[in-house]
Amino acid sequence: MRNEAIDRQATDASPGTDRAGHVETHGADHIPASERHGRPRELFWVWMSANVIYLYFVIGGVLMLLGLSLWEALLITVLGNLWWAVVGLLAISGPASGTPSVAVMRAMFGVRGSRVFGAGLGVAIGIFYEIINIAFATLAALALLAGFGIELPAGAEWAVLVVVAGLSFVIGVYGHATILKLAPYFSAALAVVFIVLAVFVFGAADFSYAPVPMAPAEHWAMLLLGFAIVASSPLSWGTGADYARYLPADVSKRAVAWWTALGGFVPAIVIGTLGVVAGTAIDMTDPQLTIAEIVPGWFTPIFLAMIVLSSITNNVLVAYSTGLYAQGLGFRVSRAATVIITGVVATAAAGWFVFIAPSFLDTLNASLELAVTVLGPLVAVYAVDILLRRNRYDGRALTDERRGSPFWYHGGAFWPGVIAMLVATTVAALSANTTLYVGPIAAALGGADLSAIVGPLVAGGLYAGLWLTTRPYRDPAARPAATDAATGVGPHSAASVAVGDSAASEGHDETTDAAASAHRDLEVPA
Repeated sequence: MRNEAIDRQATDASPGTDRAGHVETHGADHIPASERHGRPRELFWVWMSANVIYLYFVIGGVLMLLGLSLWEALLITVLGNLWWAVVGLLAISGPASGTPSVAVMRAMFGVRGSRVFGAGLGVAIGIFYEIINIAFATLAALALLAGFGIELPAGAEWAVLVVVAGLSFVIGVYGHATILKLAPYFSAALAVVFIVLAVFVFGAADFSYAPVPMAPAEHWAMLLLGFAIVASSPLSWGTGADYARYLPADVSKRAVAWWTALGGFVPAIVIGTLGVVAGTAIDMTDPQLTIAEIVPGWFTPIFLAMIVLSSITNNVLVAYSTGLYAQGLGFRVSRAATVIITGVVATAAAGWFVFIAPSFLDTLNASLELAVTVLGPLVAVYAVDILLRRNRYDGRALTDERRGSPFWYHGGAFWPGVIAMLVATTVAALSANTTLYVGPIAAALGGADLSAIVGPLVAGGLYAGLWLTTRPYRDPAARPAATDAATGVGPHSAASVAVGDSAASEGHDETTDAAASAHRDLEVPA
């Protein structure tokens, strides 16, 4: 156990490379033990600040628009958000490896494979959620200005969008320490607004609300569709390691998992419940406008300001992780630069969604429904890999992207992970029932959307089965990255790297070659 005084000193005196108010110098690289600091409970505020958001209020309303009853919608809200437990599990790989999730994914997909299924998907998913946040914040900001009687000249709404986007990304550019410093303040401010909103929502709620009856098959289809929409939010956070990687390697894994999961689960349940209950009293097709029917006039601008702030705070974490994912694509660009580049792309796309797309809400729903077909399998493979490797990851080896490195595997890909993703995503897509597309499996089941269930189950089961046939699992001595997370002793520990520095300058040292050979054996089935 750590001495409390030492732990407090480590927390309060962050290393110079990770200081609030300074641009973080680390990116997708390995955080050495000398720069580790912090406590697991800090993760609660990080995830809380990012998840006290308007999106959950909208999703709660969407469940009512699907025709579900009040109690069905509340149950789906809880069940879909149980995926936060898995997000907590993923976070424990951060302290173990000292790297972000995009680097850890090289263990399950290989260096090249992770550029597609890790970095590539991560950038796409990150930009998608950045677009959502910018769109919500822009629409709320425009409504707020209109409420104050401010008339904008033609085209000025684009300037509002750019300002909102800029505020969304500036904290992400500064990075980890700044996010940790500001998170409690953002959480407190947003929580107060939602508490006041809850008073008005429950005061206007119609607890006798009854939806229009549906045929049994259609009813089940809407229940499963609602589950997929709710699950899409926690499933999009396969980035838990990003915010836990600065913690000491010997920190409590249980504490890391619980504080991460609770930071996302609590606000998702509370705010989602508000959206569901509000759906019994107002039309949730456009809650930014209809909310005025159940709140006093003085609260409407506060509500709109809350939407702006919560969208920005959520974008802080999204932008930060998207920048790390972009680094994982293999480009030699700093993390701060990738945050800006992906932010510019998201801003341009958000402009199309807000000002050009025919229906933002319809587009949002369809995108969330389809996103689950990829997000579920990805999170499942990641979680199963942590269990199979017992959370033992060699951070130095994971950041070595050279040909023949330990996680190069065969041709740069780890086929158990690649195959599991391809098969599971295909099955999930065939099982999806969305407003844009109905898969043949869903059609055969009367429209039931099982994508959020079968995708993760197929991915996790197939990956485990393929992993268990590899030589490293049958021979523990040949397992990749089987190092002691607390001591860092292993083929890529600081000691072995120091010994092999001269050889590494010409290619690989003997230790690296031996490790690479063991990793390539992963391709040999039982």
